Amino acid sequence: MLGAHEFVRGHGLGNDYLVVDGERFGVALTPARIVAICDRHTGVGSDGILERVPAPSGFDAALRIYNPDGSEAEKSGNGTRIFAKFCFDHGYAPPDRPLRLHTLGGPVTAELVARERDRSVLRMSMGRASFRCADLPMDGRGADEWIQAPLAVGDRTFTATCVSVGNPHVVLFDAPFTEASARALGPLVENHAQFPRRTNVQLIQPIDRGSVRALIWERGAGWTLASGTSSCAVAAACVRAGLTDRQVKVVMPGGTLDVRVGDDWQIEQIGFAQEIAIGRLSADLLRAIGV
Repeated sequence: MLGAHEFVRGHGLGNDYLVVDGERFGVALTPARIVAICDRHTGVGSDGILERVPAPSGFDAALRIYNPDGSEAEKSGNGTRIFAKFCFDHGYAPPDRPLRLHTLGGPVTAELVARERDRSVLRMSMGRASFRCADLPMDGRGADEWIQAPLAVGDRTFTATCVSVGNPHVVLFDAPFTEASARALGPLVENHAQFPRRTNVQLIQPIDRGSVRALIWERGAGWTLASGTSSCAVAAACVRAGLTDRQVKVVMPGGTLDVRVGDDWQIEQIGFAQEIAIGRLSADLLRAIGV
């Protein structure tokens, strides 16, 4: 188990997080401290922080998920995989049975599928996708759902499906499929007036009935190589649009996740997590962040 000021750094498809044991870490994670720790030049550097917190009744473990801008996310697919591996590898949970995780965006269940030579493969039950505007939340301008509907972004209009998988997502079907476009449109959609809590954004390019490409702008983090909840949202949106079957490979710059969309819109994904480093915040950094 981890001690004071210690962290584990892990990644899933290039999406990297620091994991800390909130009961032992000894640093209150304020927004300013999160920003400083996540800074890739003057801090440790990461796409966010996963904090282990006491689990409510009925759960094996619980976590809070912090974005590098200091805000808090409800749920993260890559983050929960990384956190589950952390629990299995560092004595917080037995690896031979499913791990029921509590997140602000709803329960997630993790199951260890395989320990490969340099990483772990996990199956994650991510909860149910909802297309209701109220569940994102979203100002749907009177609409109950926003399914392949026009969304004005700056001086342009795109076809969008909005979906919650415990956190909000906007899937753009017809935006130019380039990193430059994702970087330009991402912050505009993230901060769109219709999304009071901001939103994650995906640009997609269907390949065939079983696969789709995705580029991701993550709320609170920006351009991201891969995202687990974004993959869930993309798969759900594509199934709802009739573009893919319910078993979908979501191909991102960081790699591919296998996503299954159930008939009841329950989402399951399979992907890997890899540990990168175990470290400890230095005395200099602790003083710099006011500890």
